[in-house]
Amino acid sequence: MKKALFLIAAASAFGLASPTLLAHTDDVLETQKAPNGGQLRMAGVYHYELVVAKNSKEAKDNAVVVYVTDHDGKKVATSGASGTATILAGKAKATATLAPDGDNRLKGMAKYLSAPDMKVVVSITFPGKAAEQARFTPLAAAKDGHTDHKH
Repeated sequence: MKKALFLIAAASAFGLASPTLLAHTDDVLETQKAPNGGQLRMAGVYHYELVVAKNSKEAKDNAVVVYVTDHDGKKVATSGASGTATILAGKAKATATLAPDGDNRLKGMAKYLSAPDMKVVVSITFPGKAAEQARFTPLAAAKDGHTDHKH
């Protein structure tokens, strides 16, 4: 009995210390360079990378692109998927309807400006699955893992 409890405790301790369990939080993803220059977030079993216009000084039609990968960074085909991106920028609210646009991405258009306080909620539904959501602050200053503390 003692041996079984020891093994359970050891397995639990290893699991809690496992880097793979900690590697997929939004805080950790925030410190990683996104492959397409966007912002990374977790969404259920997926990683979403949101790419928005970074220099649109006035509200106009701009692209909204979401790249979808698994937790290992492998592309997830978006064929048959659908989604929305709800954008709050300045005092305006806009919604982009997202449709498959190649390999692992969905794309839509919305009328928005590139505001530092922009917030975006992305919701994507794959065929036969529940919708997965992620929240983004794509134009907020990126964390590099060393700006949050003093030495």
